[in-house]
Amino acid sequence: MPFSVAQIVRFRKISRSEACKAAIMMINSHKRAGVAMKIYGLKTCDTCRKAIKALPDAHFVDVRAQGVPSTVMARAYETFNDALVNTRSTTWRGLGEDVRNQSHLDLLAAHPTLMKRPLIIDGDVLYLGWSKEVQTALGLA
Repeated sequence: MPFSVAQIVRFRKISRSEACKAAIMMINSHKRAGVAMKIYGLKTCDTCRKAIKALPDAHFVDVRAQGVPSTVMARAYETFNDALVNTRSTTWRGLGEDVRNQSHLDLLAAHPTLMKRPLIIDGDVLYLGWSKEVQTALGLA
């Protein structure tokens, strides 16, 4: 494929119809390979609930109860950088300035609810949030 999912979702370097076609091809190839989709989020988060409802075959992981594996978190941080940390959350506002200055990976390990939600993993493809772009890339919009 001549373009990456990062280009599709984050940078919009291709047209929406091309992004949809590419996403559908990737989703279908993962389904054939038996790769299960995972949604990392909070069971009390309305946005996560919307994603769970729209993706009933996906496996949901509550980050407050089960956490996020460090390998998944590192890969997500590598993909999304600082966008992975939700600086508008009540958890963030409750942290002191000294804690906020820690590395983001350390913060996310200590406070998984700081992660922007949902984090969706579909095989090798990661999506962050539940925007129209993400829904389109997943073949839902």
